[in-house]
Amino acid sequence: MDTATTAPPPPTEAAVGKSAIRKVATRLVPFVALMFFINYLDRTAIGFAAPNGMNADLGLTAAQFGFASGVFFIGYILLEIPSNVALHKFGARRWLARIMVSWGIVALLFTFVQSYTQLTALRFLLGVAEAGFFPGAVLFLSLWVPVQYRSKILGLFYLAQPLTTVLGAPLAGWLIQQHGLFFGLDGWRFMFFGVAIPAIVVGVIAWFYLADRPADAKWLTADEKRWLTGALEKERQVKERTAHPSIWSVFGNGRVWVLSFVYFGFIYGLYTLAFFLPTIITGFEKQFGTKLDLLEKGLVTAIPYLPAAVVLYLWSRDATRRGVRTWHIAIPAVVGAVSIPLALFAGSPAATIAVITVTACAIFAALPNFWTLPTRFLSGIAAAAGIALINTMGNVAGFAAPYVTGLLRDLTGSYVVPMFVVGVFMLLSAVLIVALSRRDQAAKADDQLVKA
Repeated sequence: MDTATTAPPPPTEAAVGKSAIRKVATRLVPFVALMFFINYLDRTAIGFAAPNGMNADLGLTAAQFGFASGVFFIGYILLEIPSNVALHKFGARRWLARIMVSWGIVALLFTFVQSYTQLTALRFLLGVAEAGFFPGAVLFLSLWVPVQYRSKILGLFYLAQPLTTVLGAPLAGWLIQQHGLFFGLDGWRFMFFGVAIPAIVVGVIAWFYLADRPADAKWLTADEKRWLTGALEKERQVKERTAHPSIWSVFGNGRVWVLSFVYFGFIYGLYTLAFFLPTIITGFEKQFGTKLDLLEKGLVTAIPYLPAAVVLYLWSRDATRRGVRTWHIAIPAVVGAVSIPLALFAGSPAATIAVITVTACAIFAALPNFWTLPTRFLSGIAAAAGIALINTMGNVAGFAAPYVTGLLRDLTGSYVVPMFVVGVFMLLSAVLIVALSRRDQAAKADDQLVKA
């Protein structure tokens, strides 16, 4: 009797592709998301410190706090495009690791800040150190998966941002409560120390853990490497047949500029929430007579972001199944535009947080789907520059939102006018994304008519 066993049939292309995407989602995305978690916590830590001793100790007005919060983005903007071009040249593994260690060192110095001038200088340097991280991470992940899977992968990556507040706000509150525990440091200073160290540690780990491209990944099989490399190469060839990628071509690309202004509106809303929500919650005590300790304030700050993480995941999942449609971005923009001013007219802390939760859900539902758009028509060095340019406009909003919000708060004595400004910018984002979609559809129809 022949006892030889028959070799199992080779896996199908579909099975290889499914396995490759699953490995990227489970082996690569969580680590990059952890980097993003630490990044977002470090840049928004000032929002937790402000109402818990920092503003009082440094004698800051609302406008000064807003400027110090926003000046971070000036340094970021100046070096963002060069940083992303350097990532394209030197590889994501080295460059993202370098960025993390650099910003961790600068973030550590906030522990010892003594004046408004020092705070402003350090926030500027933090932006210089972090320049290029977010667009670099988006570009890095986009280089690992074909376009039809990017909404899923970027959605999983983006979960880190709302979860930063869900987990980071209570963590920041707990660290601030450790007043005098570490060499007599004030609680808000110890909080800065506690969120800076992980950036340095994870940055060192990233140097050894990340791989620049599928061909370098030891955790992929030969078939999986071949499938990913082949699919990505086909995409690159299609894009380069219609446009020759270069850095300078990006600056004359109207679609890139429209996407830049769309992103501006979303980030204006996002950072207004990030920097001023803790202050608004602290104001509940005066407005509604609510008494909350530091940990409770941190937990309340986190409330809007847990539903936002759930909505982000489900909305991105739907976009992956259907393909990203215009309404996946436009509907959340409209919902955010309407809801954020309404939060100011709620009659209780619970109602205020409920409306803010709707706003957070809207912003986070749109963002990962938005970031699938640039890599549909950009590749190579143009993708690096284009994503950086779009994110630069977002960082202009990151500077403008806290500064303008604080300035208008000082001038008017309330947050009503600043929040209506946020609503206008988010509504503009919805209008622009619909207009861009209609223009692209009209261009496709004209092309088909010419071919016919």
